Amino acid sequence: MKARELKELGVDQLKEKLAQLNLDLFNYRMTAKLGNLEKPSLIQTTRKDIARIKTILSEKAKA
Repeated sequence: MKARELKELGVDQLKEKLAQLNLDLFNYRMTAKLGNLEKPSLIQTTRKDIARIKTILSEKAKA
């Protein structure tokens, strides 16, 4: 997910996407603990997407 795409979204949409990504991250971690996660890189990319969304939310709060 690109930051440019995220900046076009509204605050409510970003919060929904953040909640969904947090749930996905939890599921990826649980699947990884069981040894069934086929792409371990999903955890890293999801964490980066969460950080991007949090950064954009804080930028919008300051503006």
